Amino acid sequence: MTEYTDHHGPEGLLVRGTVVVVPGRGETRATYHRFGRRLATDAYRVRVVDAPDLDGGDPAGALGRFAQRLAEAVDGTAGEQGVAEPVVLVGADAGAAAVAALLARAEIPSARQPHAVVLAGLPGHDAAADGGGWDEELDVRTSCPTHRGILSQDAEVRRGSLDEALPEAVLSAAYGGDIAVPALLLVGDADPLADRAALARLAKSLPQARLSVVRGAHHDVLNDLQHRSVAAEVVTFLEALRDGLRPQVVVEASAW
Repeated sequence: MTEYTDHHGPEGLLVRGTVVVVPGRGETRATYHRFGRRLATDAYRVRVVDAPDLDGGDPAGALGRFAQRLAEAVDGTAGEQGVAEPVVLVGADAGAAAVAALLARAEIPSARQPHAVVLAGLPGHDAAADGGGWDEELDVRTSCPTHRGILSQDAEVRRGSLDEALPEAVLSAAYGGDIAVPALLLVGDADPLADRAALARLAKSLPQARLSVVRGAHHDVLNDLQHRSVAAEVVTFLEALRDGLRPQVVVEASAW
């Protein structure tokens, strides 16, 4: 069994870059099939890896092992041509925390450093659900009926995982403000696990960062009802990255 799932763009188009998606607590690679397919339609090579195992007893060791897995996952995304650049890491929940911590601690080998990062639903310190059943966890995650069904029907999804707090060492590194590459931070304004003030401080502390708040979205901001708009925001970021972070569309006048 492979350690990642690939989504390929339309046949005949040049690959515009590599997007490596890192799931969060309890999620599987199948959780991001819709998101991966949507980005792949825009000719990006999307590779979804397994969620990181952030061992609370040895967070440094867990991050080191995860860094190696990420480096291996980037290889071969352009076939015989090697790696399709730019390379962008997209992390959700614990995946966002792990990716941010790795970049802050310079854990990823220099040859496999990404060109940019997307942090979606980065949890706040000590952010965990308040317990309850599966329906309550779904309410924290999403209001999208399709996504709720995908999570409920996936036997590999680990229910109750949002009740588990992430290691403080990982979150402290993630919020340390030492990410040198361009970053897009995505958060739903209905996310009960988010610390909006801390995210705003993080975005202001980084040399190149944008904080985008998704109206009405919950914790699974990449897969909630607004997933089309969120995917469009990610693609806009990817396209701007290819042009020195200059947006290709600028609104000069608007009546709304």
